[in-house]
Amino acid sequence: MPATPADDPTTAPAEAVGPLMRGITVLREINDAGGRMSLSDVVRTTGLARSTVDRVAATLARMGYLRLDGHEARLAPQLMELGNAYLAALGLPQRLGPLAERLAGELDESVSLAVPDGDCIRFVHQSTRRRAMSLTFRIGDLLPAERTAPGPLFAVACWTEEDWAAWRGRRAMAPEGRRFPAVPPRAEGTAAKDFEDFQERAAQATLDGYALDDQRIEPGLIALAVPVRDPQGELACAVSVVSHTSRHSARSLPQAVLPRVRETVAAMEHQLLRPEPPAAKPAKGLAHWTTASKQELGAEFVESLARGLTVITAFGEGRTDLSLSTIAEATGLAKATARRALITLEHLGYVTSRDRRFRLTPRVLDLGHPPLSRTTLPEIAVPHMAQLVGRVHDSASLAVLDGDDIRYTARVATERIMSVNITVGTRFPAYAASMGRVLLAGLPADERTAHLARADLRLLTPRTVTDPARISSLLDRVHHDGYALVDEELEEGLRSIAVPVRDRSGRTIAALNVAVHSSRRTTAACVTDILPELRAAAAHIEADLHVAARFTRIPEA
Repeated sequence: MPATPADDPTTAPAEAVGPLMRGITVLREINDAGGRMSLSDVVRTTGLARSTVDRVAATLARMGYLRLDGHEARLAPQLMELGNAYLAALGLPQRLGPLAERLAGELDESVSLAVPDGDCIRFVHQSTRRRAMSLTFRIGDLLPAERTAPGPLFAVACWTEEDWAAWRGRRAMAPEGRRFPAVPPRAEGTAAKDFEDFQERAAQATLDGYALDDQRIEPGLIALAVPVRDPQGELACAVSVVSHTSRHSARSLPQAVLPRVRETVAAMEHQLLRPEPPAAKPAKGLAHWTTASKQELGAEFVESLARGLTVITAFGEGRTDLSLSTIAEATGLAKATARRALITLEHLGYVTSRDRRFRLTPRVLDLGHPPLSRTTLPEIAVPHMAQLVGRVHDSASLAVLDGDDIRYTARVATERIMSVNITVGTRFPAYAASMGRVLLAGLPADERTAHLARADLRLLTPRTVTDPARISSLLDRVHHDGYALVDEELEEGLRSIAVPVRDRSGRTIAALNVAVHSSRRTTAACVTDILPELRAAAAHIEADLHVAARFTRIPEA
């Protein structure tokens, strides 16, 4: 991403928190590398000492922001709480996102919400269509303004002389645009033309009230953007409709979508006239947690880094514009500690201040949000499943309901001479599997009844339950108990126990199980020994899922 003066440690204010700056440097390097990086590469690219990188990584791992696998560091879903704090404080995804989703469905095209970020743009919401050639940008991706549809709108409405100067400086330093990982670089001559045309496009956007991008991001990709204004008449964001040249040309796209986009923008602006939702309460006790972690881990835990990142979480829904006192109270930090963290974050470009009040900037999304916004449920689950298998010494699986069957989406096997041999993609009848019963028990009553009415309920072993009334009674019991235990109904000698995995709304979206050979554990032992560990693993998966899915659609498979 483009470098700024804030990236130079020699320009930092005297009160800046060095460990916080170094920790953010590490996070940004791993973010730019796609979300995973060896610690040796982090040392090489940042110039930090190996001991410093190790301590930073240990601290971020303790916070749940990194997963350390040997000498490799991976961004973890909990890190998304930082970007979520910005998105919640911004308020646009939750207030305008449903309207963008509806527009995408009506046009059958991908729709995005974008905000300005200096001389660039950044996506804060995506409503994508499922097709072979579709939008691949992620929430938080940073794009050069001159290669986008929203860019000319922002240049006209928002850019200061400093932004125009930064844009010209970026053009001189990197004419091919290689500092933007989200977009392919342009040939030098083409990139020069992008810059030359930009001011003309901005002027045209002022006349038209919308802006077009004709394949500047990537060949075949065209987009139209319309500004959305807040109640004060200031530009709040831009709605961007993205299509492909196989469906539209730059001439036909406005004719096809502009009237409907303008209707949606009017609805969005009406939505922004409504009162903001009440302020959400921030998490309490974070400062105490950092102190306790320091006492437990000693020198391996960089408390000033943890406390600095904690400041970001003070912001949220209805908590857009905060005073130092409010931030200190929300985090439990001393005012002096919070003040130094804010000075540091403002220097780095993550916070802006006016009249002694502070706001987060879109740059907070640089801290892991783009790569993590493409996380799937199996990717979230597998690390916790591996820990579960390490504790119970039997294989664990994750499955979703797919028609009348369950389909395995993740699996972590144990190493035994005799083990349950199942692979991802395997399907079993839902009625006879522990995960299937958990998933069926989570359905509304009418859907569950319809499923049992159409399912082919046949004997798979002498112990398979096939009577619809009895299965319905078993599902009621599963719903009440919160788990299902199936004993040799799917296959002789196979015993399994499963629990639900629920989304933020409480809906069962997957099931997690442990399968054992009947000679290894009794049914009673499954309940007493495995079930508590299984529930704990599901709770960890749900905790990560609920953070990751707050503003991003997480694929279940």
